Amino acid sequence: MLESISAVTLLTRDMARSVAFYQAMGFVLKYGGPDAAFTSFHVGSSFLNLGRTRSEADWRGWGRAIFHVDDVDAHHAMAVAAGYAPEFAPRDASWGERYFHILDPDGHELSFARPLAAG
Repeated sequence: MLESISAVTLLTRDMARSVAFYQAMGFVLKYGGPDAAFTSFHVGSSFLNLGRTRSEADWRGWGRAIFHVDDVDAHHAMAVAAGYAPEFAPRDASWGERYFHILDPDGHELSFARPLAAG
Protein backbone atom coordinates (compact mmCIF):
# COMPACT_ATOMS: atom_id res chain seq x y z
CA MET A 1 0.00 0.00 0.00
CA LEU A 2 1.26 3.47 -0.87
CA GLU A 3 1.33 5.79 2.13
CA SER A 4 2.41 9.21 0.91
CA ILE A 5 4.44 11.19 -1.59
CA SER A 6 7.86 12.15 -0.31
CA ALA A 7 8.57 14.64 -3.08
CA VAL A 8 7.75 15.75 -6.60
CA THR A 9 10.70 16.92 -8.69
CA LEU A 10 10.20 19.23 -11.67
CA LEU A 11 12.79 20.33 -14.20
CA THR A 12 13.29 24.03 -14.81
CA ARG A 13 15.06 25.97 -17.52
CA ASP A 14 15.60 29.00 -15.22
CA MET A 15 16.09 28.30 -11.51
CA ALA A 16 15.91 31.94 -10.38
CA ARG A 17 12.62 32.54 -12.20
CA SER A 18 11.13 29.30 -10.82
CA VAL A 19 12.29 29.95 -7.24
CA ALA A 20 10.69 33.42 -7.39
CA PHE A 21 7.43 31.89 -8.68
CA TYR A 22 7.23 29.17 -6.02
CA GLN A 23 8.09 31.57 -3.20
CA ALA A 24 5.40 33.98 -4.46
CA MET A 25 2.97 31.03 -4.37
CA GLY A 26 3.75 30.47 -0.66
CA PHE A 27 6.27 27.62 -0.85
CA VAL A 28 8.95 27.79 1.88
CA LEU A 29 12.54 27.21 0.77
CA LYS A 30 14.32 24.27 2.43
CA TYR A 31 17.48 23.96 0.35
CA GLY A 32 19.09 25.59 -2.70
CA GLY A 33 17.82 28.83 -4.18
CA PRO A 34 18.01 31.01 -7.28
CA ASP A 35 21.61 30.10 -8.17
CA ALA A 36 21.44 26.39 -7.25
CA ALA A 37 21.25 23.42 -9.60
CA PHE A 38 18.76 21.77 -7.20
CA THR A 39 16.21 23.44 -4.92
CA SER A 40 13.75 21.96 -2.44
CA PHE A 41 10.64 23.50 -0.84
CA HIS A 42 8.61 22.28 2.15
CA VAL A 43 5.08 21.04 1.31
CA GLY A 44 3.66 19.87 4.62
CA SER A 45 5.73 16.80 5.51
CA SER A 46 6.74 16.37 1.85
CA PHE A 47 8.79 18.36 -0.64
CA LEU A 48 8.62 19.99 -4.06
CA ASN A 49 12.01 19.88 -5.75
CA LEU A 50 13.31 21.80 -8.74
CA GLY A 51 16.20 20.51 -10.83
CA ARG A 52 17.88 22.71 -13.41
CA THR A 53 17.79 21.05 -16.81
CA ARG A 54 21.16 20.68 -18.45
CA SER A 55 19.88 20.86 -22.02
CA GLU A 56 16.73 20.85 -24.12
CA ALA A 57 17.34 17.12 -24.65
CA ASP A 58 16.61 16.66 -20.90
CA TRP A 59 13.19 18.29 -21.27
CA ARG A 60 10.20 15.95 -20.95
CA GLY A 61 6.44 16.37 -20.87
CA TRP A 62 4.48 16.78 -17.68
CA GLY A 63 0.98 16.44 -16.25
CA ARG A 64 -0.24 18.15 -13.07
CA ALA A 65 0.76 18.32 -9.40
CA ILE A 66 -2.07 18.94 -6.92
CA PHE A 67 -1.48 20.73 -3.62
CA HIS A 68 -4.09 21.03 -0.90
CA VAL A 69 -4.12 24.47 0.72
CA ASP A 70 -6.06 25.93 3.63
CA ASP A 71 -7.79 28.65 1.55
CA VAL A 72 -8.04 28.28 -2.23
CA ASP A 73 -9.42 31.79 -2.79
CA ALA A 74 -6.67 33.42 -0.72
CA HIS A 75 -4.03 31.40 -2.58
CA HIS A 76 -5.51 32.52 -5.90
CA ALA A 77 -5.47 36.15 -4.73
CA MET A 78 -1.83 35.76 -3.67
CA ALA A 79 -0.90 34.51 -7.16
CA VAL A 80 -2.73 37.38 -8.87
CA ALA A 81 -1.18 39.95 -6.49
CA ALA A 82 2.27 38.58 -7.37
CA GLY A 83 1.54 39.21 -11.07
CA TYR A 84 0.79 35.63 -12.11
CA ALA A 85 -2.22 34.61 -14.20
CA PRO A 86 -4.06 31.49 -13.02
CA GLU A 87 -5.88 29.60 -15.79
CA PHE A 88 -9.24 30.37 -14.14
CA ALA A 89 -10.76 31.71 -10.91
CA PRO A 90 -11.37 29.25 -8.06
CA ARG A 91 -14.35 26.97 -8.67
CA ASP A 92 -16.16 24.12 -6.97
CA ALA A 93 -15.73 20.78 -8.75
CA SER A 94 -18.24 17.97 -9.01
CA TRP A 95 -15.70 15.63 -7.36
CA GLY A 96 -15.82 17.65 -4.12
CA GLU A 97 -12.94 20.11 -4.25
CA ARG A 98 -12.57 23.86 -4.70
CA TYR A 99 -9.57 24.48 -6.94
CA PHE A 100 -7.74 26.52 -9.57
CA HIS A 101 -4.88 25.78 -11.95
CA ILE A 102 -1.78 27.83 -12.73
CA LEU A 103 1.25 27.16 -14.91
CA ASP A 104 4.71 27.60 -13.45
CA PRO A 105 7.34 29.43 -15.54
CA ASP A 106 8.30 26.16 -17.30
CA GLY A 107 4.74 25.17 -18.17
CA HIS A 108 4.16 22.63 -15.37
CA GLU A 109 0.49 22.72 -14.38
CA LEU A 110 -0.18 23.11 -10.67
CA SER A 111 -3.58 22.72 -9.04
CA PHE A 112 -4.26 24.30 -5.66
CA ALA A 113 -7.26 22.67 -4.03
CA ARG A 114 -9.24 22.12 -0.85
CA PRO A 115 -11.86 19.43 -0.22
CA LEU A 116 -15.37 20.89 0.09
CA ALA A 117 -17.17 20.40 3.36
CA ALA A 118 -19.58 17.46 3.23
CA GLY A 119 -23.09 18.79 2.98
